[in-house]
Amino acid sequence: MSGADRRIRSVVIVGGGSAGWMTAAALSNAAPKGCAITLIESEEIGTVGVGEATIPPIKLFNQMLGLDEAEFVRRTQASFKLGIQFVDWARPARQYFHPFGTYGRPFDTVGMHHYWQQAHAAGKASSLDDYCMAWAAASAGRFAPPLSDQRNVLSTYDYAYHFDAGLYAAFLREYSVKRGVMRVEGKISDVRLDEAKGFVASVRLEDGRSVAGELYIDCSGFRGLLIEGALQTGYDDWTHWLPCDRAMAVPCASAGEFTPHTRSTARAAGWQWRIPLQHRIGNGYVYCSRYISDDEAAATLLANLEGQALAEPRPLRFVTGRRRKMWNRNVIAIGLASGFLEPLESTSLHLIQAGIARLIALFPDRDFDPLVSDEYNRIAANELERIRDFLILHYHLNQRQDGELWRHCARMAIPDTLQEKIMHFRRHGRLVQREYDLFGPSSWLAVHIGQLNMPERPDPLLDYRNVDGVQWLARLREAMAAAALQLPTHQQYIDKYCKAG
Repeated sequence: MSGADRRIRSVVIVGGGSAGWMTAAALSNAAPKGCAITLIESEEIGTVGVGEATIPPIKLFNQMLGLDEAEFVRRTQASFKLGIQFVDWARPARQYFHPFGTYGRPFDTVGMHHYWQQAHAAGKASSLDDYCMAWAAASAGRFAPPLSDQRNVLSTYDYAYHFDAGLYAAFLREYSVKRGVMRVEGKISDVRLDEAKGFVASVRLEDGRSVAGELYIDCSGFRGLLIEGALQTGYDDWTHWLPCDRAMAVPCASAGEFTPHTRSTARAAGWQWRIPLQHRIGNGYVYCSRYISDDEAAATLLANLEGQALAEPRPLRFVTGRRRKMWNRNVIAIGLASGFLEPLESTSLHLIQAGIARLIALFPDRDFDPLVSDEYNRIAANELERIRDFLILHYHLNQRQDGELWRHCARMAIPDTLQEKIMHFRRHGRLVQREYDLFGPSSWLAVHIGQLNMPERPDPLLDYRNVDGVQWLARLREAMAAAALQLPTHQQYIDKYCKAG
């Protein structure tokens, strides 16, 4: 093997926003010596981020960068998130909670939900939500980080954040520039390819400057300036499974309860998000343009705000799906340039984080071995498809009859990978996992039961048990309700530890 230095010496990131600056921050932290990192962005080009909701792995990303949680929360006007409340999804007037954490505490090889179903069918147990610590706290408006003592029910939940994505990008820009990332202001007018290999050789800005690198990270959003515009990688369209193709977003003044959770409310042609930040509430309506006009969607959104609108509704258009390759030649697409899944389960920033983690784990040298890029693409495709199936689950299991979107989704053909999981749960209450499932058993359980996909029969092992499930569930619910009241309110916790200036 040759001893020649094959290190990547220059990385060019095209685009800022959350994707660009998360990538820049992570690379400046992972490769601080001998690798020049340049990020090109234009203040004239807006970013998609409005008010972002996240899932628990974002904490690991921030910890990897060495960020102080309290400072991060202050700098991004953040609040805390214990899960997502789904309103009217299964049918009108029904709601359920998708928690970060578990239901109950493990005490038997038979899953807790089998005991719950048996008791619930006999009229001796309330909603499944009532046996989840995350909901006990969220429904009471309480929050504090979980305890480490596994014997305490206050150890059985997890949390993430809501924050202003623009402020997060600015925070990470400051972090990155301090660590040597070079920011270049400008719009890209042309991309030059190497004639021999078809790699991206340089990009030219509108003012005539040229920026060259060895590895390019495409964070240019839906446009995919490099991955699609220059390399014409191709795109797999998933709108036949996830037909929503537009969104309206608008912030409003804070009003009502300062909830430590996201809310998703089903509407006639889609769903509305509510993301409470310290200084405002982020709102949006994700919808299918076949069933409602843009003007009607904007009017529906404005009519369902809790506080005064702080701007005009901002329209967004998208095509759900993914690039056929996220890594093509010497270009890696991260964020919206790699694909799009609607933010129903708050996965947008996680997919950026996952792309960055794969990049660091499979960082190339100047040979750009196809074995490495093929592995990156295999993992990325599988992860996206697993998340896609989880989102389809929400739509397909609905029992609503008040909109053509919902009727279409209930009767549409779905991927075999998802159908298999639905049938395992419907027949035996079993939660089947597959490689690269981002969402674990508790998440799938929340949506199956929440969307009324009830098991036809319980785990056969339950017949061999001599456990008083009704009494155990009653004690569990009582313990969780009492534990929730030991916590400070969401507002009290923020005021004490991390209130924005």
